[in-house]
Amino acid sequence: MTRHLKRYFAPKTWKIMRKERTYVTKPSPGTHKIALSLPLNVILRDMLNYAATNREVKFIVSNKNITVDGIRKKDCKFPVGLFDVLSLNDTNEHFRVLLDKKGKLDLIKIKKEESAIKLCKITGKKSVKGKLQLNLYDGKNILVEKKDFKVGDTILLVLGKKFEIKEHVKLDKNSLIYLTGGKHIGQIGKVQDIAGRKIIYKTEDDNVVETLKKYAFPVGKDKPLITLAK
Repeated sequence: MTRHLKRYFAPKTWKIMRKERTYVTKPSPGTHKIALSLPLNVILRDMLNYAATNREVKFIVSNKNITVDGIRKKDCKFPVGLFDVLSLNDTNEHFRVLLDKKGKLDLIKIKKEESAIKLCKITGKKSVKGKLQLNLYDGKNILVEKKDFKVGDTILLVLGKKFEIKEHVKLDKNSLIYLTGGKHIGQIGKVQDIAGRKIIYKTEDDNVVETLKKYAFPVGKDKPLITLAK
């Protein structure tokens, strides 16, 4: 497997200039797909413009208190994925990675209080010693008492050494969803109906749209539980 990545062949979801340099940082292996994550190097240099060179990025990451989902990171290639919380604690700046309506990964600035929470989608579950293990989209696993958690639902986690479930958002009729794929990527809507692998939702402009159920990421009931736009 090559250690290099040409800018021209970088994921289309990355907001980078593709012709000014030949190569771009390839993220380290992680729990997110490469198309739905950004290496710290790209975020600090290409998106936030906090550094001009890789050497400057290495200095910042090594000497500054940078955390992802509350955990200190010192790897410039560490992949920061969709819905992850990036905190530059020395400057008290906090961001969440989201998708814009063009399907590009973007950084949404959030308040410090919100940097302590994260929505995670349930992608699998199994019984473990009388409890239920929830497998989350970002590689996290959490043990809970057996309740009505379903694959496709989301849970609002309080980030820390031990994750705490603050709220459970079902993928159900009248739930608010955020689209993570398809033609309507980045759009927010309210579920009208669910039929097999398809889901029908109403947009903020009252248009009725059909999409695949796998693209739906529940974000709340009456209003989103996290900031979803700049």
